[in-house]
Amino acid sequence: MVNEGGASLIPRGPARHLTLERERGLRQRLVARDERALAELIESTSPWLLGVAQWMLGDSQEAEDVVQEVFVRLWHQDLTGDAGEGRVVPWLLRVTRTRCIDRLRRRRRRTLYEGTLSGPGTDLPITPPQEPNEAATPGWHVHRAIHEALATLPTEQQRVVQLAYFMGLSQSEVAEQLQLPLGTVKTRTRLAFAQLRTLLAPMKEWLI
Repeated sequence: MVNEGGASLIPRGPARHLTLERERGLRQRLVARDERALAELIESTSPWLLGVAQWMLGDSQEAEDVVQEVFVRLWHQDLTGDAGEGRVVPWLLRVTRTRCIDRLRRRRRRTLYEGTLSGPGTDLPITPPQEPNEAATPGWHVHRAIHEALATLPTEQQRVVQLAYFMGLSQSEVAEQLQLPLGTVKTRTRLAFAQLRTLLAPMKEWLI
């Protein structure tokens, strides 16, 4: 995914349509260590994975690094286990989000270490960067559905979910960020996720 000169081989064009049957076929070829299958999967899915990562991180280069890490991990993954039953694409989405959250947490630790925070809530954004227009690409319907479901929640619950799910904050960190009692954050989180689980039940396999 990176050539000898260090340039990225992640494609920049639009994502290609990926049916469930083709996804399963690619998985079988990956199990057989077919590098061409990996290249086809990268071409098909990396545009919308990049969109998700850039939306969460707000940095195109860092998003590209994350997506490359995800595909490297996939290549070394036991596809008879975690990414079983042919569902490689949901696995890619979950790992991309997890890697983005790891980076966001490292950013916060570095910021705190450097002593640039003057008080709670000064630098961490309440909402992620503006969402790119990728609704027509494979898999983006999941990302869109999550935000449509999120929009049905009361504003105070939306903020808790955004910080916890998309920014990777713990409940204690959310309470500090929003300057709320921890019990209030826990209650809002419980109510929000109860509603989201109902709204997003048809796509539960895509979510962490």
